[in-house]
Amino acid sequence: MASLNVYSALVVLFLTCGAALATKENDQIIIETNCETKMGLPCVLEAFTRIFETGSISNKCCGEHVGLGKIFHSALVKRTLENPLFKDLSPATIIAKSIQTWNNCLALIDSLSPSA
Repeated sequence: MASLNVYSALVVLFLTCGAALATKENDQIIIETNCETKMGLPCVLEAFTRIFETGSISNKCCGEHVGLGKIFHSALVKRTLENPLFKDLSPATIIAKSIQTWNNCLALIDSLSPSA
């Protein structure tokens, strides 16, 4: 049941791209990134599960995630950690998983890019 609440919160965060409790800086980055049209909901859920729970992220979703940029990635993680629904999560653990997820996706995308 808690997992359903987490996913519901995630969907609301991504579909509205704004939350009253988030800092203006993080909100502005997410709004400017136009996240609701650049990353599909299945990939949003994969990235979220990989960072905030236990899961994996597909090559396709890594591509979408990296395509939004590191600034978006960081803003999303910070904004989610500011949300009271996630107050029980360890920020240090989440940040470590966030960095690992970003680096793994970036390496994957780089390895799939045609070499010059």
